[in-house]
Amino acid sequence: MAATDAVSAFVVVFPAELPDKTMFATLVLTTRYGRPGAVWLGAASAFTVQVVLAVTAGTLLSLLPGTVVQVAVAILFAAGAVVLWRSGDDDDAESGAADAAAATPWQAFAGSFGVVLLAEFGDLTQLATVGLAASAESPLAVAAGALAALWTVAAIAVVAGRALASRLPVRLLHRVAAVIFGLLAVATIVELLLGE
Repeated sequence: MAATDAVSAFVVVFPAELPDKTMFATLVLTTRYGRPGAVWLGAASAFTVQVVLAVTAGTLLSLLPGTVVQVAVAILFAAGAVVLWRSGDDDDAESGAADAAAATPWQAFAGSFGVVLLAEFGDLTQLATVGLAASAESPLAVAAGALAALWTVAAIAVVAGRALASRLPVRLLHRVAAVIFGLLAVATIVELLLGE
């Protein structure tokens, strides 16, 4: 069901992206450029490119035999869980604001687009989106859910990222996302074993 695929993508991507370096980069870019709308548009555009790439890869992966796809999806989620859990010990939120240089909206958009595009390439949320799209009935619904999550995180970073980072420990957010990824890996393996 498409609605379930969209909700699943949102639930997986949102907590994984919330404590991510991209959120903090977006916060810093907003401070630097002083143009939150242009920064959000740049970040949202970069996320759109990344989700299109992820859903395309997931759709191609879905053409493989079902067992291969489920094993690949489980590996993606398990790897994501391990990386998230381990990164919880290494997190240092970027502190201090960059120079509030006068920038045009175009400069803020282009700078944000470039930073987020590069930061997200091969990121855990992109890998999660690949895995979800590979096993979903509706890859487009996965794209919609993932985009909604990513755009929401970008909006939080632009509007209230600093307050969130100061109130919720990044380590805790990484741990919650790691547990979700781990559960998804286990659920995928169980589904594979029960399906045979």
